[in-house]
Amino acid sequence: MSTQTGEPLRRVLVTGGAGYIGSHVVFKLLETRRYKVISIDNHHNSYPTSLVRVSKLAKELLPENPTEQEKDSTVIDTFTCDLTKRDDVRKVFEHYGKGGIWGVIHIAAYKAVGESTQIPLTYYENNVSATVQLLQIMSEYDCTRIVYSSSATVYGTPPKVPIPETTRLQADSPYGKTKVMCETVIDDLCHAEPHRWRALSLRYFNPAGAHPSGLIGEEPRGRPGNLLPLLAHIACGRVKDQLQVFGNDYPTHDGTCVRDYLHVLDLAAGHLLALDALAPESKVFDNAPDDARYKAYNLGKGKGMSVLDMVEAMRKATGYDYKYDIIGRRRGDVPDLTADPALAEKELGFHAPHDLETMCRDLWNWQTKNPDGYGGQAE
Repeated sequence: MSTQTGEPLRRVLVTGGAGYIGSHVVFKLLETRRYKVISIDNHHNSYPTSLVRVSKLAKELLPENPTEQEKDSTVIDTFTCDLTKRDDVRKVFEHYGKGGIWGVIHIAAYKAVGESTQIPLTYYENNVSATVQLLQIMSEYDCTRIVYSSSATVYGTPPKVPIPETTRLQADSPYGKTKVMCETVIDDLCHAEPHRWRALSLRYFNPAGAHPSGLIGEEPRGRPGNLLPLLAHIACGRVKDQLQVFGNDYPTHDGTCVRDYLHVLDLAAGHLLALDALAPESKVFDNAPDDARYKAYNLGKGKGMSVLDMVEAMRKATGYDYKYDIIGRRRGDVPDLTADPALAEKELGFHAPHDLETMCRDLWNWQTKNPDGYGGQAE
């Protein structure tokens, strides 16, 4: 999709832009050549190299004889900045001036369920306080459109699976509770100033895979906290221990926890649809129950896979013979989180066509091309 002549690039700020999800979202934004992306990241769990590679991918997609504006769309404005530091965040907004940033995609957060039960205050400060500050600064600079990265963990143990968006929010972990709080804050803000603010919360299920080029992918700092990158690290020898499976007595088809996996590029495409839905001409809020322009959508495939299903899928992709120990349940884990994505399909036009085989193949392609992650740099 090329930019119409005369229509300037819309500046969009992505928090956590260098991270796993952030880098794929930035790629999707650049691919349209309609946006000028600004990234804020403190590299707590990401590497600056990822955005250098995203920019390279975007440049390769340029048409012959690109315009200056098309070339400019491939250049990312990157700021190393901590969202908990108000003055540093304000400086970024100040750089572009009032009304200079069209919208924000807020992805940056701490995200490990287990860790959140051990250091809840750190999670509340980083995820909730920083979001409140970000919204205050956005308001100050007349930037009143936000796509918020929420999570399926907001549902806790859902009464009904697949899970519709109407499910009550009752998170089981401090991490999940931070997401409920941020959604609540944004909802309240949209109700307080309905003619100023437009916001969508995207409740992610489990992103997996990587860009098929193998140039960008999931590279957590330290031992991976999520199942798929952990399986990839085990297969390539970076993690030496045996896999631990937390509980096999859940009410699921094989006793292990079931999750809804979707390809990270499908998830990223969902952000683009959400951002477009915040434009003045969008019809997404026409059926809202009141004058507040706020909605939440599930982004998932609507198909559940158990821990052991994933181990088997990765065995096929990698050829590695995984061994595992079954240990006790982990606090905060929920038996089954499978999305009902019908609302996002109907109202945003969201689809998640990539299958599990492709997710595992793309993940393994990234891992084998980058055995030490982003060149093993310790930036």
